[in-house]
Amino acid sequence: GIVGFAGQIPMFAVAPLAGALIDRWRLHRVLVATQTLALVQALLLAGLTLARAIAVWHILLLSIVLGLVNAFDMPARQAFVVEMVENPQDLPNAIALNSLLVNAARLLGPSVAGVLIATVGEGWCFLLNGISYMAVIAALRAMTVRPRMSTVPVARLWFGLKEGLRYAFGFPPVRSVLLLLAVISLVGMPYSILMPVIATRVLHGGPGTLGLLMAASGLGAVTGAIWLAARRSVLGLGRVMVQSALVFGLGLVAFSFSRVLWLSLVLMAVSGFGLMRQLASSNTVLQTIVDDHLRGRVMSFYSMAFLGMAPFGSLLAGLSAGWIGAPRTLLLGGIACITGGLWFALRLPANRVLVRPIYIRKGVIVEPQPAAAAAAPLIQPPSVDHHG
Repeated sequence: GIVGFAGQIPMFAVAPLAGALIDRWRLHRVLVATQTLALVQALLLAGLTLARAIAVWHILLLSIVLGLVNAFDMPARQAFVVEMVENPQDLPNAIALNSLLVNAARLLGPSVAGVLIATVGEGWCFLLNGISYMAVIAALRAMTVRPRMSTVPVARLWFGLKEGLRYAFGFPPVRSVLLLLAVISLVGMPYSILMPVIATRVLHGGPGTLGLLMAASGLGAVTGAIWLAARRSVLGLGRVMVQSALVFGLGLVAFSFSRVLWLSLVLMAVSGFGLMRQLASSNTVLQTIVDDHLRGRVMSFYSMAFLGMAPFGSLLAGLSAGWIGAPRTLLLGGIACITGGLWFALRLPANRVLVRPIYIRKGVIVEPQPAAAAAAPLIQPPSVDHHG
């Protein structure tokens, strides 16, 4: 638990400052630097493990280092998607495809790691993980991306940080998206840490049952990502966010009452579907409405709400499960997600009014011209000479 906390808490503590710095730097260079540092961290972990010199303090220190790297890497990577995608209309599909790849890796990665650990041991597994960063770095270096022009004053870092805070929590649409995401991350997403208890004490299974539950959740998430990738426009994503929060919450509530494996698997898939749609929709909406010079800071707050709340949510879920049991903890988490979705729904009409001018300015919404104005260029009035 301490190791997990050490790896996640830097995202909460450092993300706002990281976002202010990212808005000043070339995103391409930031990602090359963060992936290189992650490569070094992975190779150090592999070397210490293979040398049989690994100690708990090594793991804690390396977890903190990776957490600090991720505090810069994640918002930079999210903002970099916009630089890679030339047509803004393709942005929702790009974000959804990115989510699809992440969740496909969640499905395949543990299985591959399990085989590697059983055959060659943890050290070689860590070594292959380190080597895999080389492919990412090579791919980044092969890219030709037009650099973003920063408009943030170089000498006023504190001003940039305050500007990002003022925008993120002063503009109601952005504030509503971040608050809903924070609620879901705090009380809904920690369901995964309770799965071992559910698998053993509620469903009376073992490691195989746990694997099936997590695979069902990942399968639902992949399905949700595919569904979003098939959408043609960002319009209507506010409604999707409401629906997804309700689906995720209802899935957790129903799962908390299930005592049958097949039903639990179905409900886990439903919950994963709702959660992925919620996360990817929030990402897309924020990426679409925010201006370029604020993107890094806003995505750092997205990372803070998404991953920065995870250590607190895990701690809260663990304490709650110890007091009232894992099923009731999931029940309360699901109810909180449903409440958050309904709260967001009440604010959706007002937020749409505020977002509409942004979508018009960015060409997402094309306003129809009045009939008279549309016809005017087609019918040229004759030239009249009043003196002749």
